Amino acid sequence: MKPNKIFKKIQSILLLTIFAITVSACATIEGAGKDIESAGEAVQDAADN
Repeated sequence: MKPNKIFKKIQSILLLTIFAITVSACATIEGAGKDIESAGEAVQDAADN
C-alpha cells in the first residue's frame, strides 16, 4: 500500500472514533443535565413545603 492510502485510512478511523465519542458524550451530558434538574426540583419542592 502507498503511504498516502495508509494515511487516509488512519485519518478515517480517527474521524469515526472522534464522532462516536462525541455522540456518546452528548447523550451522557444530556442525561446528567436531566438528573441535576430533577434533583433541583426536589430541593425546591422540599423548600416550598
